[in-house]
Amino acid sequence: MPRDAYIVTIGLEVHVQLKTRSKLFCSCPVRFGDEPNTLVCPVCLGLPGSLPVLNQAAVEKTILAGLMLGCAIPPASKWDRKNYFYPDMPKNYQISQYDMPLCCGGSVPLYDLAYPKDAQNAIVHPGKAVKLTRIHLEEDVAKSTHYAAYTAIDFNRAGAPLMEIVSEPEIASPEEAFAYLVSLRQILVYGDLSDADMEKGQMRCDVNVSVRRRAEDPLGAKIELKNLNSISGVRRALHYEIGRQIDELDSGRPLTQSTRRWDDDLGQTFLMRSKEHAHDYRYFPDPDLLPLETKELVESARRFIPELPHAKRERFERDYGLSPYDADVLASDRSLAGYFETAAQGAPKAKGVANWIINDLLSALNASGLSIAESLLRPEHVRELAALTEEGAISVAQAREVFAILFESGGDPRTIARERGLEQVSDTGALAQFVEQVLAENPAVAGDVRAGNEKSLNYLTGQVMKLSRGKANPRKVAELLRSRVLG
Repeated sequence: MPRDAYIVTIGLEVHVQLKTRSKLFCSCPVRFGDEPNTLVCPVCLGLPGSLPVLNQAAVEKTILAGLMLGCAIPPASKWDRKNYFYPDMPKNYQISQYDMPLCCGGSVPLYDLAYPKDAQNAIVHPGKAVKLTRIHLEEDVAKSTHYAAYTAIDFNRAGAPLMEIVSEPEIASPEEAFAYLVSLRQILVYGDLSDADMEKGQMRCDVNVSVRRRAEDPLGAKIELKNLNSISGVRRALHYEIGRQIDELDSGRPLTQSTRRWDDDLGQTFLMRSKEHAHDYRYFPDPDLLPLETKELVESARRFIPELPHAKRERFERDYGLSPYDADVLASDRSLAGYFETAAQGAPKAKGVANWIINDLLSALNASGLSIAESLLRPEHVRELAALTEEGAISVAQAREVFAILFESGGDPRTIARERGLEQVSDTGALAQFVEQVLAENPAVAGDVRAGNEKSLNYLTGQVMKLSRGKANPRKVAELLRSRVLG
């Protein structure tokens, strides 16, 4: 059976570390990069007799995430103990939520630019939104680092507030999974809920994937993939695992529900264990934490709902006259969108500002490995640069010279253009002298212009530019030549 004839079903469980000052049930700070086991206390170490105290900010941020993603917020929620034995959770249970989570339903829109670049021209389901099952809040576990002969455990992140976002199994390809994660991360960052940096463990993803031969067949055996530490890694792992499952079925070997580890260096998945079921964790209500009434928390969270990416795109098109593509690029990142809006304030043409940001600034940032917040090129510099080219004070080529200096060292665009002798000559009197000299030296070409040869006018313009050593304003030169030759 051809591989593309199989139906792929993917569901994602995304764990997001919320941006709070302290942990979920204690006052220990949440930070990345501190010395191991220095941000701990009896509560997050699970010592006997310690009691949890709920972090209200973490609950409000989880509810805000639900509101941004269109979830229903039940009037009550409760905390459960998820029981398992593993070194990363010393009290042998994790405080989580089971049957009464903070958020239910909702969806994640798959924005076109969220797809991998090589897939953006062949999106199978444009405008798709992947439904969510739930969003619940739980405490993070410690970080285990495995060495050849031992395992080191760092409890600094143990107890950090961790939001788990569970999708419905309706993602149909690795490319859709990629777009889902990019779109979700974008929304979370927009809400200032998390930096969602996968390299720092602030956003982690478990993937459930199955294949079946026909739509009427029941879902195939669910295989969970672990150890996925980048969005592109999720895509690679899915492509490999889907192919592996299809090969197994084509060979007549049945698939069983299991958990597999992805090795990004080898590009393969390896069996870890048979998959647990919910009853294996023996969930029961946590006796140390009361159920939570959410009404007041929802009202508090509503005040912080930001303008979402799709709404910002529409406004950029409407208010600034941008193309759908330009609006999509600029709205894809909250910092980038804010940078553009600051630069566009008072600009002669917002489109010109957008062009400088998209075509030049983003390329320079990518090449230098800098974020937009780290750039020396401020929004007002871009606005001034766009104005200089719009008014003809400098050419686009000259503006790019100024841009390179600004990006490297900062400064004022007009001052740099003047000090480097890049300003164009726009004075009619000065330009007229150049025009007269060129016409005197090229009478035959001037005759061709009178005969209707537009290319000859371009030639004369080029001669004036050469005579002025590139400083003449080419638009004004062309106007003067046309007026002088054609009357």
